[in-house]
Amino acid sequence: MIKPSALHTSCDGGVSKSQETNRRCESQEKISIMAYQAGIPEEPSVLVNNISSNIHRLTLLTNELQRAVSQLGTEQDTSQLRHSLQQKQQQGNQLAKETDRLIKAFSALPVSIDQRQRKIQKERLLNDFSATLNSFQTIQRQAANKEREFVARVRASSRVSGGQPDDSFGNTSPSPSDSQLQVQAEAITEEDLRLIQERESSIRQLESDITDINDIFKDLGMMVHEQGDMIAEFPEEDMHPGDSVGCSCCCGRTHHLGRCQKVKTIPLLPLSC
Repeated sequence: MIKPSALHTSCDGGVSKSQETNRRCESQEKISIMAYQAGIPEEPSVLVNNISSNIHRLTLLTNELQRAVSQLGTEQDTSQLRHSLQQKQQQGNQLAKETDRLIKAFSALPVSIDQRQRKIQKERLLNDFSATLNSFQTIQRQAANKEREFVARVRASSRVSGGQPDDSFGNTSPSPSDSQLQVQAEAITEEDLRLIQERESSIRQLESDITDINDIFKDLGMMVHEQGDMIAEFPEEDMHPGDSVGCSCCCGRTHHLGRCQKVKTIPLLPLSC
């Protein structure tokens, strides 16, 4: 693991001294120091393996969530199912955040002669992570929609049961059967309120988690942009000493991203479910 004292040399040597480059160097150094302090490994191969493993785990977790969400609103919709769904949802969000931190650490590694290989690895990881996140967030939205449908049904049912005329109104001595019906109606209303509160709490949590995933999508978009800038600023001969064959647009230090290469953009999904 690289010591913090050594991290400040990561952006020296052969790099354009423009203000934009200095800003990016400082940003990478801060991320590297934060990664060191957080115990994130600095070895490229270890980071790649950890990121790939997390993406695989998130894919499996998304499949489990899909099966659980498909049971909402059916006879299998129990408190145990909803508890398991919430646990998996929280695990998925934490896994997504951890993977985001690892990819940031990988992006902030010092430039080396294997930069071309790193670029290929990073592009693959970004694409795989983006696709997995998209599937995960789709399941989040499906779960939130099903919870909203359940709340709407309970509210409608409660209005129907509560809107029936009260035959005992004005009677000083209601019959036992009327009293029993009234107690039963009140009990159902209390249960409905409990269910509504429980599901609305779940909806709020899902909406918060969806916002977290949207923030990660923003990070991925920034990393894609920074990767293009990095390729534009570091000429081919700097990244591959002795290799005279390279992309002609990367032979200068000040070429714009759009002139260097086409980078796949990651769409930011809207918050509305």
